[in-house]
Amino acid sequence: MLANTLNTNEVKNSAGVEQEFSRLSSGPGRETVFKLITETPYLQHRLSVKHQEAGTGMNLRRRSVVRVDKDVISLVDNVTKARVSGYLVLDSPVGALTTNAEPTNVIANLLSFCASLGATTTILYDGTGNGAMTLLNGDL
Repeated sequence: MLANTLNTNEVKNSAGVEQEFSRLSSGPGRETVFKLITETPYLQHRLSVKHQEAGTGMNLRRRSVVRVDKDVISLVDNVTKARVSGYLVLDSPVGALTTNAEPTNVIANLLSFCASLGATTTILYDGTGNGAMTLLNGDL
């Protein structure tokens, strides 16, 4: 279970600075929402975790989502509010697996692709990894 406050290096911004989130709510549908402690009500900055399961027995699947939503002010007119969202989804056949080895490998693939340059083992928190740049620039 996640702590009520995410404050021990769990979440950082692009400068590598820790951002502290506190639990805002836990919903009945296996969803928990955290808010940035320093957010303003008009400009929300939220992190949510949600799990859904479907099927039974060998056909049981779990879809887990980690999502960040951040409201920002437009740099074009300095008035308009917009939302930036990013999320990671893991869809896993939990009924057909006896360990988390393969889902763990898939998560490692995603994180390393987004956070590394490929030439080194350095993990980048600044959004400049190969996969992160692909997402930002719409590259293929």
